[in-house]
Amino acid sequence: MSLLSLENVAVRLGGADVLRDVTLNFDRGEIVTIVGPNGSGKSTLLRTMIGAVAPSAGRVVRMAGLRIGYVPQSLHIDPTLPMTVARFLSLPVRRGAAEVAAALAQAGVATLGTRQMARLSGGQFQRVLLARALLEKPDLLLLDEATRGLDQPGSAAFYHQVEELRQTLGCGIVMVSHELHVVMAASDRVICLNGHICCEGKPDVVASAPEYRALFGTGTGGALALYRHEHTHSHDCDHSQEAAS
Repeated sequence: MSLLSLENVAVRLGGADVLRDVTLNFDRGEIVTIVGPNGSGKSTLLRTMIGAVAPSAGRVVRMAGLRIGYVPQSLHIDPTLPMTVARFLSLPVRRGAAEVAAALAQAGVATLGTRQMARLSGGQFQRVLLARALLEKPDLLLLDEATRGLDQPGSAAFYHQVEELRQTLGCGIVMVSHELHVVMAASDRVICLNGHICCEGKPDVVASAPEYRALFGTGTGGALALYRHEHTHSHDCDHSQEAAS
C-alpha cells in the first residue's frame, strides 16, 4: 500500500476553502514536488499530511506505523540563546551522541555538532533541520520550502543531498518549492496545486500541460531540455480539474 493517501480531502480555514477535492498517493522511493502560486494551499497540504490540520472533508490514510520527518519553511531560534547543534537535536527527545552524529552526516554536515546554532549560515541551518527530521528515521520526508533564502549553489547542493537520501534510505520525499527550474528536473512526479490539483504527472509532461502554463507561463520549458534528453519515455498527465480562472 501507499505510505500515505489523501482521499477527496478538503480543508477550510478561517471561513475560506483552502483545499478541495484533493486525492493523492505517496509511495516509498519517489521524489514528489508540489508547485503552485502563493496562497495555493501547498503548506496547508503538508500540514494536513502530518496531522497538524484536520480535513473538513475526506480523509488522510497513513500506513500503519508510518514515520514522518518534516522540515518546516522556517524556524526561529533566539540568537542570544547559547545552544549547540547537538543540543538542539536532542530537544525535546534526548538523543545519543552517535545517533546525532549519524543524522548530521546523512544531512551532509557531519562536523557541525559543536557549533552554536546562532553561528550557522542559512544553508547550514537548513541542513541541521534536515538532520532533525532524519532522526525520526522517516518513511516519508516532507520538505516545505526547505531552500528558501539559500543562493542557487546552496539550493542545488541541498537538492543533491535529498537525492542521495532517497537512494540510501529508500524513503518517499515530498517537497514544496517555488524554484521551478530546479525541482522540475529533480523530481519523479510533480503536482501542480491551486486549491485543487490542476495537473499531476512526470515533470516534462506537467511543464507542457495547459493548466501548468496558465499559472506559470512557458518559461520553465527550456529548463527541462536536459531532462527530456535523459528521459525519452512519455507519460500521461492527469488533468483532474480545470485550472482556476
